[in-house]
Formats: sequence, C-alpha cells, structure tokens
Amino acid sequence: MGDKLGHLKPVSLWNHFEEICKRPRPSRKEELVAEYVVSVAKKNKLKYERDSFGNVVIRKPATPGKENLKAVVLQGHLDMVAEKNSDVPHNFDKDPIQPYAEGDWVKAKGTTLGSDNGVGVAAALAVLEATDIEHGPLEALFTLDEETGLFGAQALKPGFVNADILLNMDSEEDGALYIGCAGGQSTIAKFTSNPSDAAANTIAKEIKITGLLGGHSGLNIQDGRGNAIKIMARLLYKLSNDFGIRLVTISGGSKHNAIPRECFTVISVPKNKAVEVNTFIENYNQTVKSELASVEKNLQVVIVDSKSKAKVMDKTTSTNLINALYGVPHGVIKMSADIAGLVETSTNLAVIETKGKNIIITTSQRSSVESERTDISAQVGLVFKMAKADVKHSDGYPGWKPDIHSPVLTVMKNVYKSAYKKFPEIKAIHAGLECGIIKEKYPDMDMISFGPTIQGAHSPDEKVQISTVQKFWDLLLATLKNIPVKE
Repeated sequence: MGDKLGHLKPVSLWNHFEEICKRPRPSRKEELVAEYVVSVAKKNKLKYERDSFGNVVIRKPATPGKENLKAVVLQGHLDMVAEKNSDVPHNFDKDPIQPYAEGDWVKAKGTTLGSDNGVGVAAALAVLEATDIEHGPLEALFTLDEETGLFGAQALKPGFVNADILLNMDSEEDGALYIGCAGGQSTIAKFTSNPSDAAANTIAKEIKITGLLGGHSGLNIQDGRGNAIKIMARLLYKLSNDFGIRLVTISGGSKHNAIPRECFTVISVPKNKAVEVNTFIENYNQTVKSELASVEKNLQVVIVDSKSKAKVMDKTTSTNLINALYGVPHGVIKMSADIAGLVETSTNLAVIETKGKNIIITTSQRSSVESERTDISAQVGLVFKMAKADVKHSDGYPGWKPDIHSPVLTVMKNVYKSAYKKFPEIKAIHAGLECGIIKEKYPDMDMISFGPTIQGAHSPDEKVQISTVQKFWDLLLATLKNIPVKE
C-alpha cells in the first residue's frame, strides 16, 4: 500500500502514482521515472523497448479470447511541470513530490503535483500489471519531455508503436472526450544591454509582484488571470516615462506553457523621486488589485530597498525593453466560431530572464488554425523587432484536427452512456496534446484523449479530484473491453 494514498481507489493506480511522485521528473530529467516504468515491465515479464530519445513502449498480449480485437496503445508523458512559489524550499532535481489527500482532492505540499500526466501514466501501469482486466493486444507508450515542447512525441519513429487505436490519458476534465487540440510554437526575443554603474544621485529599489494564480497557458488563458510580467510592464512604463527610472535586472515566470505568477525587477531611481515612486507603487497596487479582485485574491505589488550591486542597463535598452513588454500582446486573440467556448488563438508572455548583459524573453503562441498561429507569432516577433531585439521562432508543432466520425469515439460515447445514462461532452482543447504529433507520424491511427478532473495544472495549486479518477479508471476498463474486432 502507498504511504499516503494507498487507501484510495483504484488501489493499484494510486500506488503507482505515489511511486511516481517519489522520483524527480522535471522535463528532460525523467530517467528515474523511466527506469521505474521499465521495472514494472520486467516484474510482469512484459516486452519493452526504448528508442534513442528515451521513450518507452511496453507490450502486453491480449487476454484469452480477445486476440482479434484492434490493438490499443495507452499513452501518457513521464515529465511534469516543476513549479513552486519562491518561498518554498524544494529542489525538483532530487526532492520527491509530497502528495496528500484532502477531502475529494489529492494535492502537493507547496509544488505542482504532477497529476498532469502522472495519473495517466499510473493508470497505464495498473493495466499492464493487472491479471483481471479484459483487453485486446495492448501497448503502453510513455513519452519524455512533453511539457517543454512535445519533444518525445516528435522523436517517435515509424514502427515503434503498432496499435490501431491510441488512448491519450492527458486530458483534465471528467465527463469530456477530446478529439482535437491546438498547435503551438515559441517566439523568443533577446535584448543586449551595455550596462554601466548607477549614477551617484540614484538609489536601487526592488519591485515584487507575487500572489497570482498563474496556471496553464492553454487551459486558463481565457480565465482573466493576471500575468505578472504584463502587470510589471505596465508599471515600469509609467515609472520610466514619469520618473526617469532605469532597469537593472528583471525576471519573471519560469515555463513557456505557464502564465507567470511572479515577477521581480530591480530599478535605479533618482533619489529625489524615491518617495514619489513609493507612493505611486502603493497606489498602483490598489489599482491592479481592484481590477483583478474577482479573480486574483492574493495579488501584491510592493517596493523595497535593494542591495543589488548589478550595473544599470543603458537607457536605450531599458526603454526599448519596457516599451516592448508593455506593447506585446498577451491572452486570447480569437475565439472559435465553430465550437462554443473554445479559444482558437492565443499568446502567452511567459518568461523573462536577465543573464549578464542579455535579457531573454520567451513567449508561446497557440492556435487550432495553423495560419493564425503563424500570424500571431509574427505579430509578437514584430513588436520585439521594432524594439531592436533579436527574435527567433521555434519550428512549432501541429494541431490535431477533430474527427467526429472516429470509431473509438463512438465506442467511448456508448460506454459512457451505458454507465451514466447520458452522453459525455465532445470537445477540442486549446492546449498542445501529443495526439497532433502522433497523428502526423501514424496517420491511420484512431485516437481520443480523456482523463480525470485536474485543476490548477502547471501551478502549485494543482490538484486532482479523487472521485473522478475512479470514473476515469472505470471508463478506461470498459473501453478496453469494448474495442471492436480488427477487420
């Protein structure tokens, strides 16, 4: 039994999830959890294979009498978004995630939980080791490095998996079946400063913006949540124009696919303006708290004295950087005209870092329409280019076009209706699922995505609803039992 979650059902799934939590698995550092997955294959005498990227596939024969069913691959990713608040002492490279149950939810102590996609991975492992589940020929595909750009899926080669149907278990809403997703890419800007010592008549101050919800830049982009970098940019724009401040350093956000929750900047302020700047920021704090009061309950904008010895950015770079951050778009660009409530195109001002003379800004663009994704990426890039930054665009990844005639969709709709006396919701998602890339590599594969209810993914508020994990498990087993015969 698990140390903290072993009392939950289904027992095997939660035990595997707890074992996964014990193994650090930020993106690009998933080796320990990959070894655990392989150990499950070895323990159960199942054939497995790893490709050159490190992705793992495990193969399990059909249960007796089910050999003629279409082959199914259960799919999830091994990495997690490593997010914590700045005051939480946690090293994602070595410290285990600490999950705990509270009411109908499993949460983590001060960090992301990794239920995205740890629950899906645990479900696949539970099916692999089970001796009492009916299924046809089965594969389980565990990909690496999904959260930073779906790189594990992009590295897949023909023949690594051979199934007819893919069940992606990386969605986050009970009662919903996903049949489409957005594609995405990143736009990265670099400013290079010519720093110098601060003038004698100035004082260093640090501005801290904290307490925001953050969240997934696809799933939460339409929720009206504050972006710490944009809130800081608006403030710096006023301070630069009205009080003549200059930037020393600025940092905010940590992941390209997370809305930034915090932003910190050190500025150089003329001594004779210091009191006015303090007062202005106190008033600004009240302004933005009022604007976001219904969404952001814990937002704080504060200014304190700084002991930073860093040099001040040159005036041109400081001004150009502030103007670009203030002017670059963030948020929903277009809603879908075909699917009610679906964001079609968006952009996220995600991360800013000061590295010596360089200031690096990472943004991410998403759209279910490739031409729109290309267009918003060009717009974002143009804002930075006009501010004299060097700009690069990533290659991006494809979306997944919905197929309302999908055979596995029909199976799952009927299974769900039989169990719950109503049909599930059929949706597309404004986030990057690996289905788009896998479909490009295996165009004849039928696929669907589903999962339990997960809230706050990509933030320390992440939690998974226990009762929906049981429903997710029941739906998975019923689907495997009802897979059609291979023609």
